[in-house]
Amino acid sequence: MTDAQETAAQTSLRTTGGAPPDDGVPADGLPIPLLEPRDGIPPVVADEDALAEVIAAFAAGTGPVAVDAERASGYRYGQRAYLVQLRREGAGTALVDPVGCPDLSGLGEALADAEWILHAATQDLPCLREIGMVPTRLFDTELAGRLAGFPRVGLGAMVEGVLGYALEKGHSAVDWSTRPLPEPWLRYAALDVELLVDLRDALEKELERQGKLEWAVQEFAAIAAAPPAPPRKDPWRRTSGMHKVRRRRQMAVVRELWTARDKVAQRRDVSPGKVLGDAAIVEAALALPANLHALTALPGFGHRMGRRQLEQWQAAVDRAKALPDSELPQPGLPVAGPPPPRAWADKDPAAAARLSAARAAVSALAEELNVPQENLITPDTVRRVCWEPPSPVTPDSVAEMLGSLGARQWQIELVAPLLSAALIAGPA
Repeated sequence: MTDAQETAAQTSLRTTGGAPPDDGVPADGLPIPLLEPRDGIPPVVADEDALAEVIAAFAAGTGPVAVDAERASGYRYGQRAYLVQLRREGAGTALVDPVGCPDLSGLGEALADAEWILHAATQDLPCLREIGMVPTRLFDTELAGRLAGFPRVGLGAMVEGVLGYALEKGHSAVDWSTRPLPEPWLRYAALDVELLVDLRDALEKELERQGKLEWAVQEFAAIAAAPPAPPRKDPWRRTSGMHKVRRRRQMAVVRELWTARDKVAQRRDVSPGKVLGDAAIVEAALALPANLHALTALPGFGHRMGRRQLEQWQAAVDRAKALPDSELPQPGLPVAGPPPPRAWADKDPAAAARLSAARAAVSALAEELNVPQENLITPDTVRRVCWEPPSPVTPDSVAEMLGSLGARQWQIELVAPLLSAALIAGPA
């Protein structure tokens, strides 16, 4: 290829997309901006007839299917999907509107036997499950990047580092509940699945080269088989700034205001933070305002709020103030499992010594394998083993305990021997 031909080819890739370079690195060493989907921007599928065509096309496609979902976090209540993007060999790219097509179980069934490629799968699977799309097999490109030792595992960084393309990420935090969706947003959405299959193939080769492919296969299978997460207990305790709230009466104010805000947000289908900020909830809890005048003087409850709004917040405060002591929340949730590690030295010095030794051993192995510690074995699992180790402590008994705590076989084989040694020896 002449220099002129090479320049023309790269210009074509920049404007129309296309397969990545064979070695994943552009000739000039710079990432190629990916500006347009190779097949153009597909029309948004928003009715049953169009959806039926997509289902037929993707059922007839071959190979894995790239899947992504866009939510309206920070704008709407909950984490529902407002756009689903798919791409498969032989079917091209599809952009499906779950507002117009709220039941995508038919599409999910058509793809039941295919491997689904997602980036950060655990983020998208809950909203996909709500609309009837549940994979039986998957490949998570973010998790694959972690296991392969990539320092940056966002989709843009992975596509650039592995394939040599630069994705435009300017629309990741927009309000995807907007209708109609602007063309630049649709272009961005289509490009998010444009190279997922190529990225998956490249990462599979890299994992195989490092001897980690079986680890990834086990991780992906665990994600696909995991049941939906149970509802969070006392979600109001996650209010930002909650650490400032120490007294039980103040905690009751947080709970009442959080609950009142959540009902309003759900009714209006807006993000709770747009109804009342966490900082305002904490301010009210700390101040325990006696009346509307005192409430209005607090940050976050300014005069821009209508009197009716202020009255509902003051009513929530008053409800908390009127509760008998027996109905006030306790300072913390009952702990299922070990106490916080900072308390171990006082509660059980021997357990603290075991934890110190175990953490050092896990850290050293993670560094040797070039894998994040939390992917080698979860910190919670290490704490549980160190707090109440099996008796007697042997590699087999530790392995059995790790399995009961949900560790995968590859993790057990690597971690059980070093944990058992750490539990016996304690810190050096």
